[in-house]
Amino acid sequence: MTTVVGRYPLSTPVQRSPSAGRVSPEALFTVGAVSQYLGAATAFELFEELGPGTVALLRVAGAGAVLVLLRRSWRRRWSRTELVWTAAFGAALASMNLFFYLAIERVPLGNSVAIEFIGPIAVAAFGTRTLRSGGALALAVSGVVALAGFAPPEAQLGALFSLIAGALWAGYIILGHRVARAGMAVDGLGVGMLIGALVISPVGIIDGAAGAGGLGAAAGVPLLLAGGVAAGVLSNVIPYGIDQLVMQRLARARFALLQALLPVTATLIGLVWLSQVPSMREAVGIVAVIAAIVINRESDPAPTDVVP
Repeated sequence: MTTVVGRYPLSTPVQRSPSAGRVSPEALFTVGAVSQYLGAATAFELFEELGPGTVALLRVAGAGAVLVLLRRSWRRRWSRTELVWTAAFGAALASMNLFFYLAIERVPLGNSVAIEFIGPIAVAAFGTRTLRSGGALALAVSGVVALAGFAPPEAQLGALFSLIAGALWAGYIILGHRVARAGMAVDGLGVGMLIGALVISPVGIIDGAAGAGGLGAAAGVPLLLAGGVAAGVLSNVIPYGIDQLVMQRLARARFALLQALLPVTATLIGLVWLSQVPSMREAVGIVAVIAAIVINRESDPAPTDVVP
């Protein structure tokens, strides 16, 4: 996630390795989810030194730079229309990450992810076709509601930031499919991240002015700079590569529902890494979300019905 959040709805033809084919897409997705929220936990540890806005900026810029270098995206001939769509996608992605980090500074990691999951739920609802998958989605919604709960007064701002991140997540999914259909996929993600980093770059100055460190602190301490880039690799680059394998084998609606694993993973990472102990209601939510994944497993279309 995403987270953070958010996973990548971009699809592009890639060669599927034999070893990847022997592993279920659910297992692959889980590995990506763990990587994503280990990245978020790593970022959380940097908030005190740099500020959440600066860490979000380093995450997006670092991941974008890695992807652009790997793909050599500067060699691609970009049309004006492609750049406009890529810029919109990147701005949504970067802003989503910014508000997600502002949220997890104030509310537990699992709760924030659950609240912002409202965005993907809305997207998944449009792809639901059967009574079984609809019931699974309803169960996932109930689990997400249980995980999110009702934030105490001091965490209301964090809950609001989570909701904003959720709205941006929905926009990111829609724009991401538009970028993928145009054949930009990986290049669009990398370049979009760099453009998005420019969009949110003022937060580095704001964090510095507020005494939270900002870009100046990151530039002066290579270890902090490396930590921000590492958060980007864990939260963006690794999950993206895994998602490319998963989306070859799953329909779009199933992929959207499978993202119900994200608040579960985020809650567990928050427990183990950040000592954020879930309440009984949150534990019930975890069970409900897992049950939704199991129920929906047998109701998918044939494996050939993949993301276009």
